[in-house]
Amino acid sequence: MKNRRAYLMLGLAVALGLAAVLLASRWLLRQAPGTAGRIVVAAADVNLGQRLAPDMVKLADWPADALPAGALRETAKLNGRVLKTSVLRGEPLSEAKLAPAGTLGGLSALIAEGKRAITVRVNDVVGVAGFALPGNFVDIIVHTQAGERQHERDISKIVLERILVLAVAQEVSRDDTKPRVVNAVTLEVTPEQAEHLDLARSVGTLSLALRNQVDPRPGVTGGATKGTLLGIHEPAQAEAAPAPAPGPVQPAKAAAPRAQLAAAPARHCIGVINGLHSSRECL
Repeated sequence: MKNRRAYLMLGLAVALGLAAVLLASRWLLRQAPGTAGRIVVAAADVNLGQRLAPDMVKLADWPADALPAGALRETAKLNGRVLKTSVLRGEPLSEAKLAPAGTLGGLSALIAEGKRAITVRVNDVVGVAGFALPGNFVDIIVHTQAGERQHERDISKIVLERILVLAVAQEVSRDDTKPRVVNAVTLEVTPEQAEHLDLARSVGTLSLALRNQVDPRPGVTGGATKGTLLGIHEPAQAEAAPAPAPGPVQPAKAAAPRAQLAAAPARHCIGVINGLHSSRECL
């Protein structure tokens, strides 16, 4: 009798436990759709400037409380859109990572509004030994001659600062950090900077100076010359004008006594008679 009661209580406990597990699983299944969402992610690694194809994107579940800002939820609208930045497999896509609709792709998709792309010829020295990679910022230094023709002097001067490197040779990928020696670098500049850069490469030789990506401080300098480099005094830029030839000297002997008499103070004179002699005394 006692064993029967114990078995009954044990069976009841097992049944209640199974019921609790079943109810909890059903509750969790009902809560899952509210705590997760489906967003568009990259199905493969895609480089910037590439046009998206249907096989490059897919929908993936993402926690609703951790959805990225601007996350996209439809893949159909992304067909043919161009990426402004490289994305990795599984990385969420957003409108901020896409070029405007209608962009054909390539380098033109990477140029910011109001900017231009201009290419300059470089070598292993000018190109900072291949470390001027896409996404880096550089300063442009020009070496030329300044001054008038008869007094020319060599000078090196920073003419453009914090210029973005868009591409090296024909590569625009920003994921590679290994140096690459190339013969051309494409820079993003304003229209005014494009004019200055075109003039600079026609009047002298160019060099690139790699700079810190997060350092916005300007490098205002007066340029370097042989004098400032060696610490010597440079000759004057212009010779002193010759003194004018003296004109004919006017005679001034006759005018001098008159000037002295005019400048002398007035004197009072009196006549003195002493017997047969007379004299004149002036005070």
